[in-house]
Amino acid sequence: MSARSKARKRALDVLFEADSRGVPIPSVLAEHVRRRRDEGSPDLNEYTVALVEGVSSNQATIDDRIENSAEGWSLDRMPDVDRAIARVAAYEILFVEDVPDAVAISEAVDLATDLSTAESPRFIAGLLHAISNQRPTPEAS
Repeated sequence: MSARSKARKRALDVLFEADSRGVPIPSVLAEHVRRRRDEGSPDLNEYTVALVEGVSSNQATIDDRIENSAEGWSLDRMPDVDRAIARVAAYEILFVEDVPDAVAISEAVDLATDLSTAESPRFIAGLLHAISNQRPTPEAS
């Protein structure tokens, strides 16, 4: 597993925990950072922190895109893990220029395959393709 794949998984863990506990994302991230330091573990990967902070800072935009792209599904109806996976990947698609959309989608599908229901990989792939296809093309800017 690549360093960025591990970073995505850790970001997913933080976002899932925040969502499940109903605690602000920055608070859960701070808890993870503090716990790792207290245990003498290495710091969280910079990309993990960037993903979590990016999702937190842009959550309204990300959630709006997810809801508008998820035909027949509101955020509240999605399994918590699928919602967290979608948020990480949507953040990468919408805001991280050095990650190709296909990579963000593939990584999200892999996470859904490993961590969620049998239907989740196909749902996540369709959702993220719709988000990717809604982005303005460079010529249109």
